[in-house]
Amino acid sequence: MITRSNFGKLKDGREVVKYTLRGDEIEVSILNYGGIITEILQGDRKGIRKNIVLGYDNIEDYEERSPHFGCITGRVAGRIAGGELEIDGRRYKLPLNSGSNTLHGGVRGLDKQIWDVEEICIEVDGKVAEGIELSYTSEHLEEGFPGEVTFRVRYLLSGGELSIEYLGETDRKTFVNPTNHTYFNLTGGRDNVLGHELYIDADTFVELNGESIPTGLKKDVEGSIFDRREGGSLRGLDTSKNSDIEIVGEGFDHPFILNKKDGREIHLREEESGRGVEVETSEAVVVVYTGNFLGDEGRLSCGAESRKYMGICLETQDYPDAPNQELGEVRYAEPSKPYKAWTKYRFFTD
Repeated sequence: MITRSNFGKLKDGREVVKYTLRGDEIEVSILNYGGIITEILQGDRKGIRKNIVLGYDNIEDYEERSPHFGCITGRVAGRIAGGELEIDGRRYKLPLNSGSNTLHGGVRGLDKQIWDVEEICIEVDGKVAEGIELSYTSEHLEEGFPGEVTFRVRYLLSGGELSIEYLGETDRKTFVNPTNHTYFNLTGGRDNVLGHELYIDADTFVELNGESIPTGLKKDVEGSIFDRREGGSLRGLDTSKNSDIEIVGEGFDHPFILNKKDGREIHLREEESGRGVEVETSEAVVVVYTGNFLGDEGRLSCGAESRKYMGICLETQDYPDAPNQELGEVRYAEPSKPYKAWTKYRFFTD
């Protein structure tokens, strides 16, 4: 079941609409502004539903103070070092909106756009899924990025599974690397996320410098707080003396390189409520961000005040800053080879 409701107006007068996908197990609300996931309602062991993602109940806060809560992030997620992108020998200058770097697609990335929306009902893996398809055409050199790119992003709900599918069709060679920037808090705002248990099927992660730019070095997780292969609580991040943790605000903000075996890749769970989510993706990397710099975002729709470690992002994507790095093969989008990606979130309560 899909319903729509008015969510207010932007400063320029454009209307923002909220679409709500209702299933037996979860309920998901999404805006046509930035494709923002404002709510995911999930029950605990007692059946009490709470919003398990961070966000606001008004468009003004999203427009003025949101740290990318729940949005489609891009064209390119993460940071582009020095705000420069080189493709086939040509350099493109991008806006600097994070010190000397470009962050999350620039000043007015995909998260700041009004998207066209179509309600859809299709079959996914043999199951009927209802949802919405958002579309937006980013013009050549919008925020400095080359190519006119038509984006289509589908949010599909089937039972307790939410799928996000990405398609980017371009008229010339370019680099596209979006993600969804939802901050999860499976307590529903009762506590921070340090008590959450996190499993990641990753043997290595990417080292970062003090500006959260990859250094080009892949490091083994063995014997460190980065080893999530057996799961376990996030407690200890706030007191860790690991230099890789301290350099990015005493927490994770790191790309974990997924092993890409069959089965679950990422697993987040909270013991007291019994809520959990398993994540599977087509992408090579998950950037895990534990809200190390949260604190000035005010009151959230869950009723809590924003503070450090209040949410955790699981940003499935390609390697950050890939054209400027040598971490793996750079996946360019071209007219004959559009960008495609998907991520599935399976919600459960045990």
